Order: sequence, then C-alpha cells, then structure tokens
Amino acid sequence: MPQKKDAPLRSDAQRNRERILEVALAELTCCADAPLSAIAKKAGVGQGTFYRNFPNRESLVLEIYRHEMQQVADSAVHLLKTLAPEQALRAWMDRLAEFAMTKAGLADAIRQATGGPGSPAKPAHTPVTSAAELLLRANEQAGTIRPGVTADDFLLTIAGLWQLAPHDDWQPRATRLLDFVMDGLRAGAPGR
Repeated sequence: MPQKKDAPLRSDAQRNRERILEVALAELTCCADAPLSAIAKKAGVGQGTFYRNFPNRESLVLEIYRHEMQQVADSAVHLLKTLAPEQALRAWMDRLAEFAMTKAGLADAIRQATGGPGSPAKPAHTPVTSAAELLLRANEQAGTIRPGVTADDFLLTIAGLWQLAPHDDWQPRATRLLDFVMDGLRAGAPGR
C-alpha cells in the first residue's frame, strides 16, 4: 500500500532514512562521487529501501543540505531556551560555522546535483535566515547587540566562514572571525 507523500514514516523507516542521511553526509563530504550503493551498504539498508527514500543522487544531496540547514535552524530555539540571548547567539554562530564546513565539504556534490540543465535548484537559506532573525531579535530586546541588524546583514557579515578550507584546522580561525562579529554586534548596544 503506497504511503501518502506527507504521511509520517514508521519509526523503523524514519531510522533508516536518518541513518542513510548520516552515512551519506560523511561519505559525500569525503568524496562527491561516492557510489550510492556503498552509502546504502554502510547505512545497513537494501537498495530498495535506499531508492524508496532517495530515487537519485540529486534528491539525496539536496536532502542532506536541507536536513543540515534545518538542524542549524532548530538549534537556535534550543539555545535560546537554555542560554542567555548573547551566549545563545554566539553558540549558534559556532554551529553555523560547523555547517559551513560541512557544506564546503559537500560543495562538489551540491554543484553536481544542482549544476546541470534541468537540475533542481539549491534550497534557499530560509530556515537559517529565520533562525538568525530569531536570535538577533532576542538579543536586540535584551539590549546586548546594536539595534536594527537584519538577518541578511548578519549572514553577509559572516560569509567569510564559507571561504575557510574545511580540511585545514579551520576552528581557531572561525572562532576569531566570529568573535570579531560578536564585538561588532555589541558595539552600540543599549544595554552595554
């Protein structure tokens, strides 16, 4: 019996899907041309299960990208529940840096999936933009950052993250860059 497109997956089917995404992220980050059969095998699922979830390489790559973006976006809400706004924003920036490095590692796979004629478009940054907006507004309300910073301004400011080489020791440099951004956001904050 076919499942409706928006019907929730059974728990075992959901675990299979998540395992495929986890393995595919690791494999495609290392090698954009990793065979789908090898990903299925490492995920411990059969070809039928794999292709039922991801009918082609493009759908897999784009779902990894969407999934990782959503994970970053979702972490903003959690951080705001557990930390003060300023600490939540800074912790989220670190999570965003990790995403940037993952995305950089997947860059070839994403280009292959979205670069050809008739290929699907790369998803917009909407969840990440919305999460940045949430964190910025919480900090503006707390008086910890200068008023009026938009999510687009913020994302453009930290775009240097995407220039870091993912295979180098990127973390110390990302930390310095993000600390500079935080210092800039704090300048002129009414609560300082």
